[in-house]
Amino acid sequence: MLEAVLTGARDDAIEGVDVVVRPALAATAVDVLAADGYLLGTPANIGYMSGALKHFFDGVYYPCLEATVNRPYALYVHGGSDTTGAVRSVETITTGLRWKRLREPLTVVGGLDAATREACWELGATVAASLMDT
Repeated sequence: MLEAVLTGARDDAIEGVDVVVRPALAATAVDVLAADGYLLGTPANIGYMSGALKHFFDGVYYPCLEATVNRPYALYVHGGSDTTGAVRSVETITTGLRWKRLREPLTVVGGLDAATREACWELGATVAASLMDT
């Protein structure tokens, strides 16, 4: 999913947007403060977001709480049987941060197919294009 999201975000038609990728365990508050928007991805693990994404939020929440209000974000989640809890947990935290959701989360249960890859491409392109004017 990540590769398709990045391909969309880096489409040649999108100008003036630098796409920076940080693994959740390596991303810091400095990265969050430097970004104009966020595209979050996570597997759904036992009804929750990944531990790595939770660790990311734990580290950036308070340092970024006031400085990132209304920043846009989008989310994609892949699960084996359900994504509901993972989506809910991320949205609870992003609501606390007062980030602005750009669109409904992209959720995928089970295997990945061409339609899923296309939806991921579209998500990446949508998020990047929304940042062209910032």
